[in-house]
Amino acid sequence: MGEFELIRQVFMPVARATASPDIVVGPGDDCAVQAIPPGSELVFSIDTLVEGVHFPPDYPPEFLAWRSLAAAASDLAAMGADPVCFTLAMTLPESDETWLTAFGQGLGSAAANFQIALAGGDVTCGPLTITIQVHGKLPAGTALLRSGARPGDLVCVSGCLGDGAAALHWLKVPDPGEQARKLLEKYHHPLPRLALGVSLRGRASAAIDISDGLLADLSHILEASNVGAQVDADKLPLSASLLELHPDEARTLALEGGDDYELCFTLPQAQWQSVSQQGLGLTVIGRITDRRGLWLSSQDGERKMDPVGYDHFRGYRP
Repeated sequence: MGEFELIRQVFMPVARATASPDIVVGPGDDCAVQAIPPGSELVFSIDTLVEGVHFPPDYPPEFLAWRSLAAAASDLAAMGADPVCFTLAMTLPESDETWLTAFGQGLGSAAANFQIALAGGDVTCGPLTITIQVHGKLPAGTALLRSGARPGDLVCVSGCLGDGAAALHWLKVPDPGEQARKLLEKYHHPLPRLALGVSLRGRASAAIDISDGLLADLSHILEASNVGAQVDADKLPLSASLLELHPDEARTLALEGGDDYELCFTLPQAQWQSVSQQGLGLTVIGRITDRRGLWLSSQDGERKMDPVGYDHFRGYRP
């Protein structure tokens, strides 16, 4: 397919299926036009994924489309924003109709699941690269930031940690078994915590999504808020699949592994009951303290942790 045929056949159906009343002008013009209701603020973020860096070569296109949009939408969740629309820029080594059809199907499924509209984009030729910019909205002054954590706040996380990083061990295994397939499903189809983010507006004091690893991402909150934290290693939420397949590595994967796209947030103690009653699978893993640094306690004692996590120029680093 040529560039314009590709857009008509693959991406225009996604745009039509995900059309939003907030998009005044969608694909087909020089720019998209988004309406911003009075009293609202625009929230936007951009993510780039490169083959061989963020996803393996020959990664199935349906999975790639879902993961790309999920990674970008997770930033909206961390800010407490309602998703509105996204733009997509693709660099493709070739125009493979079969590959692009599968990518379009995965993108449409993800966009429908996250309730976010495709507003436009661009396609060019080169090494496989996916760039997605997401737009969201929220009531003015309600954005969840990294800088609001205060001593005494609870440190909380959603879901289970470590599954995304553990799944990397099983990507090339022909018949991985039931437990490994559960890890792989979380890796192939992560679910950004958009509803949780919205529910935390006016409740959480700070938030971030866990994309580079708990230690690294929580450390961003501590630095921005000028505080420290004590985390109880025995309270880390670990899935049964992770514990069965990687019992010796489970805690390390939960602390240092990325790709979970869960939320880590801080919460005043008085807010915990109302937040926990929503049944969103939340766990308190520690507290914010006056003592600087991130301290990990366990049955073996307590130690100060380095913010180990993923760095795009260094890989996993201390």
